[in-house]
Amino acid sequence: MRVMKLNKIRRCTRCIMDDSSDKTIQFDQNGHCNYCSTAFKQIGKVYFPGKEGEEKLERLLQQVKISGKGKKYDCIMGISGGLDSSYLAYLGHKWGLRVLAVHIDDGFDTEISKANLAKLIKATRFDYEVVKPDAVQFNALTKAYMKAGVPNIAIPQDNVLFAFLYEKMKEYKIRYFLAGGNFALECILQKGNTYKANDVVNIKDINRRFGSQPINKLRFISTIKREVDSRIFNIKTVRPLNLIDYNRDRAFKELYDFCQFEYYGRKHLENILTAFIQLYWFPKKFGVDKRTSHLSSMIVSGQMTREEALSELGEPLYDEKKMAEYISFVKEKLELDDKEFNKIMLAPVHMHQEYKVEDSSVLYQIFRSIHKIVDR
Repeated sequence: MRVMKLNKIRRCTRCIMDDSSDKTIQFDQNGHCNYCSTAFKQIGKVYFPGKEGEEKLERLLQQVKISGKGKKYDCIMGISGGLDSSYLAYLGHKWGLRVLAVHIDDGFDTEISKANLAKLIKATRFDYEVVKPDAVQFNALTKAYMKAGVPNIAIPQDNVLFAFLYEKMKEYKIRYFLAGGNFALECILQKGNTYKANDVVNIKDINRRFGSQPINKLRFISTIKREVDSRIFNIKTVRPLNLIDYNRDRAFKELYDFCQFEYYGRKHLENILTAFIQLYWFPKKFGVDKRTSHLSSMIVSGQMTREEALSELGEPLYDEKKMAEYISFVKEKLELDDKEFNKIMLAPVHMHQEYKVEDSSVLYQIFRSIHKIVDR
């Protein structure tokens, strides 16, 4: 049956997205999937790698610097230690921006990531704040997500970061959050088997059902609070990497020349928990190979051919020895013994929507009210 299922997998003829774990994918008469078809249409609308992007970037930087007049900072950046945020920090330094750099130390940073962050901050001389969520509660909440069997167990990690960022923006009256998200390496992201990070209702329900600790020491930001703060404090999230010809290999080289930034492996592998999620949790539990999204994005942005992407996809998903070390580290941090870990991995999967979630109709009404009040 497994062989029959594999034979029925359909793959896009232009990128390498397939239908093995994604019910939302569709193909046209040419065999092109809806993901890359949508992405190609966005070039020139979202992604501006040429002259138009240079002009848009110049205007944006002027606005950012004007907004920072009389304040300590022009903008804020979240820095993970990965390529996108690190390269954006390097560019921010080149552009002469006064940046408050923020990092979430959840206890899972790799040694190479720690070294890269130290070198980057030293070279840019940015003010740097590190938030360390309560380890006991954070690890217990992450464990609760695993026991819930949901795909996006990185939600606590993401939400804690944004909660801290928004608090700092309000504290220093910073208007601009410069995000490392980008079209070139992320224009294709599988829609199935994921969920948004701001649903605090979902976070609390999963912890109530499967958690072993309270979460009162962890700071979260809900969808409503994020919207209220954005409107009242006029917070703007922008993606400068969409206004340049953003090339992965060139970015790594520039970062190495700038501060001896070292290559840490594939996308999102700067953090042990994230690496475990990307390379083990998603494939083993949900049959999702995140490389198809990452490599397909590079096909669309012209950084890789389909043949090159298929060749890379054919390589082992991870180094067995290294992954064994990562799994051991995750087990130790989350206080999981072998029996419980194996039980979690073999248990049925669940979607986030099977637990309590925010009421979208209520959110819509609240957003309408917020907009009317703020716009008066």
